[in-house]
Amino acid sequence: MTTAIITATYSNDFERCAFLCESMEARLKGDWMHYLLVADVDREQFLALEGDHRKVVTESEIFPFWCRSFPDPISARHARVWLTPFSRPLRGWHAQQLRRLAIARYIDEDIMLTLDSDVVVVRNFDVDDLGDVDAIRFYRNEDAFTEQMQEHLLWSKNAGTLLGITDPAVSKTDYITTFIAWRRETVCDMLDHIEAQNKCHWMRAVVKQSQMSECMIYGRYVDEVLMGRNHLPTQHSLCHVLWDETVAEPTKDGLRSFVKKMTNEQVAVGIQSFVGISMDDVRVVVEETHP
Repeated sequence: MTTAIITATYSNDFERCAFLCESMEARLKGDWMHYLLVADVDREQFLALEGDHRKVVTESEIFPFWCRSFPDPISARHARVWLTPFSRPLRGWHAQQLRRLAIARYIDEDIMLTLDSDVVVVRNFDVDDLGDVDAIRFYRNEDAFTEQMQEHLLWSKNAGTLLGITDPAVSKTDYITTFIAWRRETVCDMLDHIEAQNKCHWMRAVVKQSQMSECMIYGRYVDEVLMGRNHLPTQHSLCHVLWDETVAEPTKDGLRSFVKKMTNEQVAVGIQSFVGISMDDVRVVVEETHP
């Protein structure tokens, strides 16, 4: 089994992405190729990270001609906006999710392993342990969504609508994490299924809903269309994620405490860039706890 490691990223996360690449090269084993999925305007910057196990792929290589990004005229932070004839303007987080789906039709590897650019691999891990030709590791956490998690429930509902699932309309199972494995063949089959259900290109169908989660789409497809075939479910994530400031104090000591709470099964940490912990602090804490 070969593994494509997928990282959708952008210029503001370049330093974090570079640290991810360092950690992968130091600690990942097995047969893997790393794809950095970027907007065309970011290509030159990320070419510095290319190598024998790493390739930069731009949106123009994998997106339909009718989905392109432009400078956002109302942004003071030089953000971009993605325009299509079939949706409201899309933002960067939409584009990153679409890249992770689109790349499946352009690569040949058996497994797609998604690593966000704010992830650091801190323990040795062999990608061959993700699965074999019969089944791969499949993250699912049943009954994880409460009624207060309206955004997550909406992502679930929209995924079901996209896939033609009417019963149940909403699933409370969580499929969202990073360091998450998908079968590439399953992603391609899922895109075909979406096109058959919606009578149009899969991306046109997806962007009709501004609230989306690619993990929810894949998870509900595996569970409720494939009935779990070729997947081994687990509620244990391989990555210890600091989602927001409610998880840990945005300080060096807070990060130290967070990293020490990793389980034996976890091999990476993810520190969301918007939490406010500097890359210098991330590097110091990771290197002193996992040299």
